[in-house]
Amino acid sequence: MLDPVWQTVRDGICFLLQGKSDMRLFEGTPWDRPVICEKCGALEAECKCPAELPPKQLVPPGKQTAKLSVERRKKGKVVTVIRGLSDEANDLPGLLVKLKNACGAGGAHAPNELEIQGNHVERLKTFLSDLGYKVSGG
Repeated sequence: MLDPVWQTVRDGICFLLQGKSDMRLFEGTPWDRPVICEKCGALEAECKCPAELPPKQLVPPGKQTAKLSVERRKKGKVVTVIRGLSDEANDLPGLLVKLKNACGAGGAHAPNELEIQGNHVERLKTFLSDLGYKVSGG
């Protein structure tokens, strides 16, 4: 594992040398360090780690139903809750960012549900249906 200074240097080098992966900045100098695997610490050429897992298969929005409801939290705070979308089949954090931007409000991601601060049921219904989701409740 690289120490933080070398990690920063390596990240900067990767940015500068995009598309030139066969060359290292300090190659051929006393400061040249061989590339090592971040998982096992072995040289990259000798690494026996399994390949990265393929990205998870996302379910298309048209096959999912988002259930909207308005709830009251502590101290009378109103939140719009979106349920019915599973974490395994969706990119819920990415969807939450889009919803928060569309509503101009804050929000949170809980397991298998999204919360948007305030009563935004009508706005979320139209936004989610525009994305292709089936929408119920409200």
